[in-house]
Order: sequence, then structure tokens, then C-alpha cells
Amino acid sequence: MLLRPGRRCLVAAGVILGVSAACNTAGAAETSKVMGSIEVAAGEHSGDVSTVSGSIRIGESAVVGSAQAVNGSITLGPQARAAALETVNGKLSLADGAEVGGALVNVNGAIRVAAAHVGGAIETVSGGIDLGPNAQVDGGIHVRKSGGWSLSLGSEDVPRIVIGPGTVVGGTLNFERKVSLYVSDKATIGPVQGATVVKYSGARPPE
Repeated sequence: MLLRPGRRCLVAAGVILGVSAACNTAGAAETSKVMGSIEVAAGEHSGDVSTVSGSIRIGESAVVGSAQAVNGSITLGPQARAAALETVNGKLSLADGAEVGGALVNVNGAIRVAAAHVGGAIETVSGGIDLGPNAQVDGGIHVRKSGGWSLSLGSEDVPRIVIGPGTVVGGTLNFERKVSLYVSDKATIGPVQGATVVKYSGARPPE
């Protein structure tokens, strides 16, 4: 589900121009931009929101459909709700009490989930993931290997995955590339494929 051609609404800047027709949320107005950021005010209800170049901020207790960007971060405020969050290059961030019904998906950029709920999976290629304390992710974690050519002659950055105290991750944690996986001794996770779990005590693992 990670931005494959023909599978997602946002695979190129040209496609986003038709996002209103392709990604419809009945009964709510949609917001779509090519250039510029989008802010959904606290308590506001909206349909899908999308931008090619710019960030998306969803305020406290606001409700939106899917939020999609190409180059830009997406932030979900306290108690806010969204159907899904997806960006290519950008950070994904959920504050305490936020809820995403589906998946969090990016290629590059950190993913931060506080004491929030993700109903689907978390998927990335090179983004670090920081969960909790007291986060809940129902659909597991999938870190994919890069499908492109790398011109770098140095060592590739290793994504850091931290699953904090009180966090519950259901489903499989599947890693197709090398990661550093730190799991609190007070967290609960599903089966792990492709990585070695490093257990830690206390609020944070060693840096």
C-alpha cells in the first residue's frame, strides 16, 4: 500500500489535480492544493485534504477524511481524527488522543505517535518510528526496502524504531531492511520478522 503506481491517489503532482474526483468523502468539503500548506482549524470537520508541496496541520478535535501530501509533513492534533495519513517526503505526527482509522504511510521522514491510536499499519522505507508511551497500533509495522537505485558510496542510514512503555502493536512487525529496534519491557508487540529486538527499561532507550 506504499505509493505503488495505480494504487494510490498521490503518485505524482499531476494526479493530485484530480484528487477531488478520485478521493471522495461523502458529505464533507474537500481541500486540495498544488502549492502551499493546509490548516484545518480546531473542531472543524472536513473531507479529504491534499497538497503537493506543503504541510498539513489538523487542529485539536478536528475530523478529516484522508490527508495526503507529496513533499510536506502531516500533523494530527490532540483528539483529532483522520481516515488515513500519507506523504512521500515528510514527517507524520500524532498527538495524544489522536486517532487514525487506517494506515500511516510515508517513504522518507520520521513517524511519531504519542498516546494515540492507529487502526491500520505503519509503513515506511527510511523513516524512523517513535511510538508512545501508551500508543496503540492495530495493523503492525512494515519497513520496506528501497526500490530505487542508490548512488551513495557511504553506509546507508539505519532507521531507529522505538516502541515505548505501555504501547501495544498488534499484527506483524516486518522489516525488509536493517533497523535498530528498541522495545520497552512494558510494551506489547506481535511477531517480529527481519529484525532483532533490543529490550530496554525506563522511559527511553539509550541513544
